[in-house]
Amino acid sequence: MANLLRVLMVAEKPSIALSIASVLSHGQMSTRRGSTEVHEFDGMFRGFKAHYRVTSVIGHVFSVDFPEKYQNWATIDPQDLFDAPIIKKESNPKAHICRHLSNEARGCSYMVLWLDCDREGENICFEVIESTGFDMKDSKRKVYRARFSSVTEKDISKAMDNLVEPNRDEALAVDARQEIDLKVGVAFSRFQTSYFQGKYQNLDCRVISYGPCQTPTLGFCVQRYMHINTFKPEKFWALRPYIRKDGYELQLEWERRRLFDLEAATVFQKLVVEGRTAKVMDVSEKQEVKGRPAGLNTVNLLKVASSALGFGPQTAMHLAERLYTQGFISYPRTESTAYPSSFDFTDTLRAQVSNPVWGGYVQRLLSDGFHMPKSGTDAGDHPPITPMRAATEVMVGGDAWRLYQYVCQHFLGTVSPNCKYIRTKVELSIGGETFHCTGQRVTEKGFTAIMPWSAVDEKKLPSFLKGERIEVLRVELYEGNTAPPDYLTESELISLMEKHGIGTDASIAVHINNIGERNYVQVQSGRKMVPTALGITLIRGYQCIDPDLCLPDIRSFIEQQITLVAKGQADHSHVVQHVIQQFRRKFSYFVQQIEHMDALFEAQFSPLADSGRALSKCGKCLRYMKHITAVPPRLFCGTCEEVYYLPQKGTVKVKPFRHLNP
Repeated sequence: MANLLRVLMVAEKPSIALSIASVLSHGQMSTRRGSTEVHEFDGMFRGFKAHYRVTSVIGHVFSVDFPEKYQNWATIDPQDLFDAPIIKKESNPKAHICRHLSNEARGCSYMVLWLDCDREGENICFEVIESTGFDMKDSKRKVYRARFSSVTEKDISKAMDNLVEPNRDEALAVDARQEIDLKVGVAFSRFQTSYFQGKYQNLDCRVISYGPCQTPTLGFCVQRYMHINTFKPEKFWALRPYIRKDGYELQLEWERRRLFDLEAATVFQKLVVEGRTAKVMDVSEKQEVKGRPAGLNTVNLLKVASSALGFGPQTAMHLAERLYTQGFISYPRTESTAYPSSFDFTDTLRAQVSNPVWGGYVQRLLSDGFHMPKSGTDAGDHPPITPMRAATEVMVGGDAWRLYQYVCQHFLGTVSPNCKYIRTKVELSIGGETFHCTGQRVTEKGFTAIMPWSAVDEKKLPSFLKGERIEVLRVELYEGNTAPPDYLTESELISLMEKHGIGTDASIAVHINNIGERNYVQVQSGRKMVPTALGITLIRGYQCIDPDLCLPDIRSFIEQQITLVAKGQADHSHVVQHVIQQFRRKFSYFVQQIEHMDALFEAQFSPLADSGRALSKCGKCLRYMKHITAVPPRLFCGTCEEVYYLPQKGTVKVKPFRHLNP
């Protein structure tokens, strides 16, 4: 081994490290325990004999935080956090990942980084470089980056043959976002929490948090709630004539659709009733095409998981990541819906031939010739989410199977023919008013055969001849009311976040999960996002003081600036400084105007002095304090106006006082 090159390889998760080592060693390796497992084997590296060590981290090695001096809420003014330094500290000190990486890097001349191929992965690359003592400028200890989209043998081997350098600009973009989110989020959250939790008892939230992404996400939900609550329904009327043709009873659609004037609607009803017969004015047929889908990206996967499979975004991402690490699907975090020109569709299809559900469909695609997917968007990150090898429900488990099944069916849909159908429209005249009826007949199912939920609804129509007259059976005057939209669904919320640039494919699920965990919204039947009293009051408060704080515009601008950093077109420190200055001014104004938000809280929540039950005496004034059981549990002294927080877990009991015997 003394004459062999020593190569350290680091993956983002232990399962990925095992897959890489298994492929490159052809299964001939030894494994030993460390903070994470280390797989060792001999092989070739860039034309030379080498000894490999393959290990992993467990996500980010470091997290950003404030120094200890700034951790004390009582002594630090939240406004000072905007100018505070930040430090990077080990994310999971008990795992000893830094020490583990440093030990494994000893004696190694080369390091190959197999972190996930997105900005976060690029950032972790440089965390690993720092932990191992490697230096990008050191020509004697070279660092390489492997770029891959799945953990199949083909993709791993291809990545190994095309190693590149880590991208520092993308890593700096993540640093910028982390610093901005930390300073802005913690400053606002500390101030709000300290101000309101000492005044009101039934907030039912331990931390009243603010987040540059989280709060606009909540804002979308509250905006819909306000629309529903302020909506004023209006009555409308519509004519609905009925005819019978060849045994079919058909309701005709009015070209005017509906009127908001009863008197006018009644006049038209009388004209139509007096018309008695419907004359066929035109019969037209048109060939329509429903196009097959583009490739599947993260946002569309999350939307389908919520609307069709009943999974929240966070659950969907956990399941997708598990399928990816097991090698069943490609990397699930991607903005692209376009496949690269080099993508091997034939091999991907062949891997699904043995599937008992859609294997026959796949075989027909291979025999008859599959279609190339329609052009989508190439975001320059990863190909669309694609099945990489065959799986069964027993292999992956119930919920993961349902997600895998959708990924497979969507992929098969992308290489299937378009759906074709004939749309028939019949226009009729009754009493001078125009009506119509339509029918649809599918001529080629195409991709809807494998994606039946996308199928065209067929509606049969009898035969009509231009000029013929048909007796009108009856004419109804339908009365209805305009209705408000429903609460936002998770799927609709994801669409709004994508449209307005709130979050990324990697973080959208986290932001939606956060507003639920913080009791700002509740997910109700149909995965509808219903804001709570706390969520509504917060957003209304921001709107009173500074609407920008809950609108998507600022965050969208920040994301654009961060993208410029990632592309090397903007300086990381200048972007951070500019954004922090903006929010420092907004924070100062917010503090000055907090009474406007407080007035809304006072109208919605109970003051501490009016709630709770007497429990224990205050150490200062010896008056009884009240026990507040809402989250977080606390004791409140109405005389001193002091609040004492209690442990979240456990039971508060009053111990009876006993006199000591003399």
